[in-house]
Amino acid sequence: MLDPSQIASIADELVQADRDRAVLPRLTSRYPDMVIEDSYAIQKEWSDRRIAAGARLVGHKIGLTSKVMQVATGITEPDYGVIHDDMVFESGATLEFDRFSNVRIEVELAFVLAKPLAGPNVSLFDVLEATAYVVPALEVLNSHLELEGRTIVDTISDNAAMGAMVLGGRPVKVDDVDLTWVPALLYRNETIEDSGVAGAVLGHPALGVAWLANKLAQHGQSLEAGEIILAGSFTKPMWVERGDTVHADYNGLGSVTCRFI
Repeated sequence: MLDPSQIASIADELVQADRDRAVLPRLTSRYPDMVIEDSYAIQKEWSDRRIAAGARLVGHKIGLTSKVMQVATGITEPDYGVIHDDMVFESGATLEFDRFSNVRIEVELAFVLAKPLAGPNVSLFDVLEATAYVVPALEVLNSHLELEGRTIVDTISDNAAMGAMVLGGRPVKVDDVDLTWVPALLYRNETIEDSGVAGAVLGHPALGVAWLANKLAQHGQSLEAGEIILAGSFTKPMWVERGDTVHADYNGLGSVTCRFI
């Protein structure tokens, strides 16, 4: 495991990489003995520094919950990152392409909590009971570490590649729709690039939120009322370039759109 000075040094690097829009060498190539606990400690140090500088924690993201995402990354277990207030946008937003590194898009459902969730032993039914509503979302991935050969240790340290989220469509109560069968078509510049259904996330997207609550409990943390939880992508990451318009059609739940300039 890393010592506190190494964790602080890596957090410094990631803060600077975010400012410079830089891509760093993999951490595991420099610290081969790193473990997952180190990664979450680095992530928390990075988040704490942003919060100290004025950012506000508004939620969490869950990554690598679907088979298509695990195949795309070569990583076989879920992870999580934090969402700060300056990462949240509404449908129709214009996003600055140069704000991000290794820019990709994922299609997800976002759970907005009405009640707190504290593990261990949080179940799917606990999540549904605690959820105010579910709403379509796009996640913008922002990776500050080189992608080739990365492991879950690298990804977690880099806030699970969380860059931004775009919320839109029609918010729904969890008992008004079968969340397993929520579909989406993902367009880039009016061309369909991918599609999927929300059940690709662990069989039910609420199971991703339950996993998160139970994982946070291992770190002495919990989910609070009002938090936005990105439950995990059910499409593979789609690369985007400056000038691209991205549109996701969730059928009865509406659509989400953003453009990169």
